[in-house]
Amino acid sequence: MESHNVNNSLNVDMEKDQEKAFDFSKRAQWLRAAVLGANDGLVSTASLMMGVGAVKGDIKTMMLSGFAGLVAGACSMAIGEFVSVYSQYDIEVAQMKRENGGEIEKEKLPSPMQAAAASALAFSLGAIVPLLAAAFVKEYKVRVGVILAAVTLALVMFGWLGAVLGKAPVVKSSARVLIGGWLAMAVTFGLTKLVGSHGEDSFEQCIYLRDHPVRFRAASNQICLVLPEYQWILRADVG
Repeated sequence: MESHNVNNSLNVDMEKDQEKAFDFSKRAQWLRAAVLGANDGLVSTASLMMGVGAVKGDIKTMMLSGFAGLVAGACSMAIGEFVSVYSQYDIEVAQMKRENGGEIEKEKLPSPMQAAAASALAFSLGAIVPLLAAAFVKEYKVRVGVILAAVTLALVMFGWLGAVLGKAPVVKSSARVLIGGWLAMAVTFGLTKLVGSHGEDSFEQCIYLRDHPVRFRAASNQICLVLPEYQWILRADVG
């Protein structure tokens, strides 16, 4: 009789341990997804700001590009997660109907709205890091340095969290995330700089002709003289 009670007690303890492990596993999956979403927001927004800044380095343009990236990315992540989880929801509902004779256990079903909100929030939290880093720095080179420092620190932190949640080597995981983020920013900066610098042989200069300001433009093989006062435009092909 005592052995039977001991076995029952052991079975109950094992079931509780399994429930705790299952709950922890579910929480770990959510946390890992949140870390990955935040990392996506961080890298994509920082890369976008660096790329735009490579061509036009004023603070307003960089901030607007970063904000647009935040909004677009958060919406995209939310919609994608909503569609994905809703597909899973439909599959699980159909499975429950087959197994339980039409009875649906709603508490066991995933929430598409909750998943979409969590995904958008995680992306936004990551994307706001480079925006806050650049918001109060007017000097372009200093602003780029501050963004790089803030993003580097955040990448290391996200890499560490991902390693802890996934029980992976911390140093390797952090280094992998850091190098990947740096590479994304470098490629975006370089390619945007290359594309944006194309056609920079054109220039504009203000000169004076008989005390009247004249706008002098040279682009490709054409010279334009624009007289704003008389709204005259003189064009001449050269070369």
